Amino acid sequence: MEQIGIRVGAEAFGPLYPYVANPNITDIDFNGEDLWIVTTDNRRCKIDTARECITPSFLEQFAGRIANEVSCGFNQMENVLEAETDTLRITIVHESVAISGRSFSIRKSLPAVRFSPADAVAEEYCSKDMLMLLVNCVLAKMNFVFCGEPAAGKTECAKFFSQFIPANEKVITIEDNPEWHYRQINPGKDCVELKINSRLDYSKAIKTCLRLNPGWMMLSEVRSKEAKSLIECWSTGIKGFTTLHTDDVQKIPDRLLNMMENRMDAERLVNDIYSYVDVGILLRKKENPTNGKVRRYIDQICFFYRKKEDNRIVLVAKEGKLCSGNMPEEIIERFKREGIKNPLECLAVKSLLKGEGSLK
Repeated sequence: MEQIGIRVGAEAFGPLYPYVANPNITDIDFNGEDLWIVTTDNRRCKIDTARECITPSFLEQFAGRIANEVSCGFNQMENVLEAETDTLRITIVHESVAISGRSFSIRKSLPAVRFSPADAVAEEYCSKDMLMLLVNCVLAKMNFVFCGEPAAGKTECAKFFSQFIPANEKVITIEDNPEWHYRQINPGKDCVELKINSRLDYSKAIKTCLRLNPGWMMLSEVRSKEAKSLIECWSTGIKGFTTLHTDDVQKIPDRLLNMMENRMDAERLVNDIYSYVDVGILLRKKENPTNGKVRRYIDQICFFYRKKEDNRIVLVAKEGKLCSGNMPEEIIERFKREGIKNPLECLAVKSLLKGEGSLK
């Protein structure tokens, strides 16, 4: 179902509005009985006092307002209602298909990056060496695939590293829901933001991107047949980021090949995947059973490359730590061509960690 941009006032959210307005809350979920929230420090908790407020009358009114805004029905036949604002994604499921009762999810995507380089190291999101390596990968103009399970933090990680793209390099973002907010996060940088709808699908948007003279293309998520267009786009020399659902960086090539429209495309593009997908990053999340806090972190980093017509993957970080001696010469040469002598040394990151630099 196409998601339609809406403008909804505070009154539509009623008792939910304090949670919607709170910048420290990222997700608001109602499962038919209980209200749960997720906070920016990755805690998930139940709001017991909400039972008195989230009444059948409110649920009917809330769904009715959203349905009117998007000019859609919401009933047993049209049992899923979706809409969005500039910063919210709203999904409501009708009680005819939700066994526990009418349910909804409100996900926030704020125009900000939730952590700094210093936070990333201090909170063990990644080590200092991993941070410098990945920033150098951006500066060396490599293509990134961020992978992980749902809600692992793939887009947030991609947003974070996109800040290191030089301001004079044109960026085009392609997404169906406003999550990247590239222009707001990177004021003054050259950017065009494309939004997917029923008249512009991902494949067409990627082809349109080629005509806009970009340096970088950011695809919010690769899910289906657009995988072919993405690889063909990167083969032209345009660089970029995308996200993908998988639980291991070494599965990225197979996931992309499985998305191809037919076997002929898969056979033709298998070598291109190893030639033009450069960096794989796996995000994981773990919940502390004691306090409910969820830790998100970079678990794996790998490089894809070809050597003597062989397709290769090398894992350079796993379980949140760099592996010693695993950097292939072909990748080191990529860094050297961009003037990066040591991939694990980055003056820009060192300055930021000392509080002496700025991403802006």
